[in-house]
Amino acid sequence: MNPLCLLGLNDAHLVALNEPGHRLQAEARDAFMAMQAAATEAGFQLMPASSFRSFERQLAIWNGKFEGKRPLLDADSQPLNALALSEPERILAILHWSALPGTSRHHWGTDLDIYDPTLLPADKKLQLEPWEYEPDGYFYPLSQWLAANMGRFGFYRPFAQNRGGVAMEPWHLSYRPLAEGCASQLTPSLVAEALRLQPVAGKKHILKQLNEIFARYITTTED
Repeated sequence: MNPLCLLGLNDAHLVALNEPGHRLQAEARDAFMAMQAAATEAGFQLMPASSFRSFERQLAIWNGKFEGKRPLLDADSQPLNALALSEPERILAILHWSALPGTSRHHWGTDLDIYDPTLLPADKKLQLEPWEYEPDGYFYPLSQWLAANMGRFGFYRPFAQNRGGVAMEPWHLSYRPLAEGCASQLTPSLVAEALRLQPVAGKKHILKQLNEIFARYITTTED
């Protein structure tokens, strides 16, 4: 994988999905479409809520949360006042739910967030919070189907459990045959080089803690 593609700074590795605005690598796209077809046969409408996300887009999310312009949640999905936290505290709070720009798996064209719009009540907005995929949640039947079937299409959940870093994300699927190679190429030094050139909020503290951030939030995913 070209380092710029790995970091979300180039999108030459992507092809379009059938759903407008969504892109993956070609092999991942084909695997996802095959899984979509199987889900349809099982009575589900498997749709992407998010797929490729550029460095620029991840940067806007990160800076918005850091500056208190976007909602920031604690580990229990309760609102936090970002500006009441110290910068190091803010960084850790953001990392629980959102990746540091340059480290998001969504940069790779291998990962996507999924849901079923037919299971979402008409008066509700998609939240992408764990409770939606748990036994009393809207998407629990889809989640159960994925648990039983996604492996045969090459997909897995990298954040199936909260291991003390990133929150549990039952909506986040990763295409293992390509994602494992991307993960092995991503290093703190590569990310640091990119961050130094970008207007990332909290950069000074991030660069000091980058090895620890990798250990806790980036390299610890479900096997």
